[in-house]
Amino acid sequence: MVRIFKTENDTTHQVDSASGGCWIALTDPTATEIFEIAKRHEIDVDDLRAPLDEEERSRIVVEDHYTLILVDIPVIEERNDKDWYGTIPMGIIVTEDMIFTVCTEDTQILGAFMDGRVRNFYTNKRTRFILQILYKNASMYLHYLRIIDKKSEMVEKKLHKSPRNQEVIELLELEKCLVYFTTSLRSNEVVLEKLMKVDSIKHYPEDEDLLEDVIIENKQAIEMANIYSNILSSMMDAFASVISNNLNIVMKFLTTITIVMSLPNIVFSAYGMNVNLAGMPFASSPYGFWIVILISGIICLIAAIIFSKKNLF
Repeated sequence: MVRIFKTENDTTHQVDSASGGCWIALTDPTATEIFEIAKRHEIDVDDLRAPLDEEERSRIVVEDHYTLILVDIPVIEERNDKDWYGTIPMGIIVTEDMIFTVCTEDTQILGAFMDGRVRNFYTNKRTRFILQILYKNASMYLHYLRIIDKKSEMVEKKLHKSPRNQEVIELLELEKCLVYFTTSLRSNEVVLEKLMKVDSIKHYPEDEDLLEDVIIENKQAIEMANIYSNILSSMMDAFASVISNNLNIVMKFLTTITIVMSLPNIVFSAYGMNVNLAGMPFASSPYGFWIVILISGIICLIAAIIFSKKNLF
């Protein structure tokens, strides 16, 4: 899908045809749309296709007539009937009089510009538009990181009550999201550093503060992702130790019970052997059965007291 936007009279609205100073947004474009845009605006087809590859790395490519900026943006993914988070590439192509964005799906980042919810946004101010997109991207990372932190706290409370496989799997999914975020944010940081040195993109004094804000937001997102990732890793290790310790306690208790219960079995086995009754203690007594039961019970009680003093129960 191809949509064209242009700012006229301080208002950004969608138009039917492209002209100087407009923004062309390509969302999951077809092969035909890609070839038409490439031919009409003299852009390499491979550069238009690059953001459609989920494995594409963040980078800046400077060509004769345009500059390609590839960054990773956060998205919501559905796995196992639950919402998780991942990253996909988004391309920003800047020509002499236009700006293009290419992405595989509609994102909240570009949606805010399309809906006119971004202040001081003008399609003809390409450098500021790039910085505004990157700032919105870093802010979205921070927003999702806070959600991940809240989700991890909820899972932690569940684990405190009763550790189950489901909660452990959820922690693994959250940790996977943080790994994606950390990797993408570091790649974006390299792009930001290179963006400051690219001569093909004009730098204006009024945009310096915005550029600094973008860098600060991105670094803050990296720090938060690292902190949350370390917390989740420590939490996983702690709960793994708790589960292992609980298993050891159960096994120790069952082993102690088995030993205590095996002692009467030794006595009963002796009396169950095929030997002369004259040689068996209490065999001739009418209370012999109860005496043997009592002796076995006393032996179990003594063993239980010994194990209890050694904290084996």
